[in-house]
Amino acid sequence: MAYIIDGKKISLEIKNEVKNEVLKLAEKGVKPCLAVILVGENPASQVYVRNKKKACEYVGIKSLSYELPSDISENKLLELIDDLNKNSECNGILVQLPLPKHIDEEKVLLAIDPKKDVDGFHPYNVGLLSVGKAFLKACTPAGCIELIKRSGVDISGKNCVVVGRSNIVGKPAAMLLTAENGTVTVCHSKTKNIDEEIRRGDIVIAAVGKPNFIKGDMISDGAVVIDVGINRLENGKLCGDVDFYECEKKASFITPVPGGVGPMTIAMLMKNCLLACEIQLGFELGKNRAKDI
Repeated sequence: MAYIIDGKKISLEIKNEVKNEVLKLAEKGVKPCLAVILVGENPASQVYVRNKKKACEYVGIKSLSYELPSDISENKLLELIDDLNKNSECNGILVQLPLPKHIDEEKVLLAIDPKKDVDGFHPYNVGLLSVGKAFLKACTPAGCIELIKRSGVDISGKNCVVVGRSNIVGKPAAMLLTAENGTVTVCHSKTKNIDEEIRRGDIVIAAVGKPNFIKGDMISDGAVVIDVGINRLENGKLCGDVDFYECEKKASFITPVPGGVGPMTIAMLMKNCLLACEIQLGFELGKNRAKDI
């Protein structure tokens, strides 16, 4: 039976670390600030935004909230982002996705100052990630790496399989695993013999967006399984991309859904906001800490 990785516990550890560093900044008269922009009334997005506000309050980061109507023009949204880019008291900008169809998400994400891109989605930060020099890394994949490392698993030299090639999770996860000296395979919808590829993985990160896609016979004995997926079944229950009950019997470590990767995303967002603040103020401490993620 696998050891179940407690994402809630590890995320709390990270938030407490951020909280301590925020207190040290407060002694210097500095308070990190995160601006969160929500367009429309998507219920899931509203829940995510509330959770981010709670996390900010817990760690001592100031949060600015902008709840905009769904029919706001793209230009008005871009004007707000421009104002926040110029606001020296705002260290991080997060635009909650998805956006209404009349707004170009790519244009909006490009408009965010890369130094304030706490989601790690800006092409500038993605480019830095590809050469191993990023400070602000995509929160969910960075959270996956933290779950693995803080569970005592050494990534170096391991065969790592990422299932899914999205820009938000799959691709950055592959780059982060490579930076940890893992040997990485990325599987996707066009991968031939995908079962065999996944079975080669000592570490498997599932981010494919299909309920219970990875079955027990698709992983090797003792594999470390990180499930990024979150899917709602017809009965209303949540499940991941991994068939937890089958894979738990073979894996050495596994994350549950919920309670695994999910809490880590917000914890890493808090860490990114702290890093962004320190880097913008020229603190070498922030740059050194970023290398440890």
